[in-house]
Amino acid sequence: MSTAIERFDDKARDAFDHIGQNEVHVGELLRHRVYTRFLHWMVALFFFLALFTGFSIYLPWLFRWFTPIFGGGPLSREMHPWFGLGFVVFFGLQTLNWIRPMTWTAADTKWMRNIRNIAAGKEKQDPPETGFFNAGQKAQFWEIVGGCAVYLVTGIILWAGTRTFGRWAVAVSYVLHDISAIIMLGGIFIHIYLSTIGEPGTFQAMIRGAVSEAWAWTFHPAWYKEMTGRDPVEACEEARRHGKFEGK
Repeated sequence: MSTAIERFDDKARDAFDHIGQNEVHVGELLRHRVYTRFLHWMVALFFFLALFTGFSIYLPWLFRWFTPIFGGGPLSREMHPWFGLGFVVFFGLQTLNWIRPMTWTAADTKWMRNIRNIAAGKEKQDPPETGFFNAGQKAQFWEIVGGCAVYLVTGIILWAGTRTFGRWAVAVSYVLHDISAIIMLGGIFIHIYLSTIGEPGTFQAMIRGAVSEAWAWTFHPAWYKEMTGRDPVEACEEARRHGKFEGK
């Protein structure tokens, strides 16, 4: 990674730590600092703003009740590309922030091969090599990176229109823009499910920045070991013996 990017991220993290706070209680680990959480919620905000205004443009007969929220159909159409641009910009900053932990490794390939058992809850803990992010999270991250690239290119073509890029370029851009939005929306639904019901305790990481040690050794054992120096399996068994943890 470029040292310039590292310096930029370090300055941003330090600056935002002075604005907000990282609330970590006993038995918890700091997972996401204020800067990361800010970017996450800004990405989410602009994604849904772009999504809702996009619905009102592409399917007005079904989602016309969205348009009054944004001041009517014409204004929704005007605001949509700006919301989309905001989404791309903030996710671009998140990409710089997460580029190192999102790097694909051999452990991620192994995780994907075992995804059925993990998704079905047959594994009491994620594979011991699972670090800060698992392979599923990384796959979604890189899908969004690709989706942002598609959004940006097709969005510029649609924004400029047929006079600049021609009828065929605009027609193809409409299709690619919509397909990318559908894929990303599906991923967002999965993300919301896993961050709430699927993996209880995840949501608070993006609210106050911390997760329980039990959550860490269950879903990200390698990261738990890196943070505490303790073996995640031994920590889990010790908690079970003391009646402090019941597992998945």
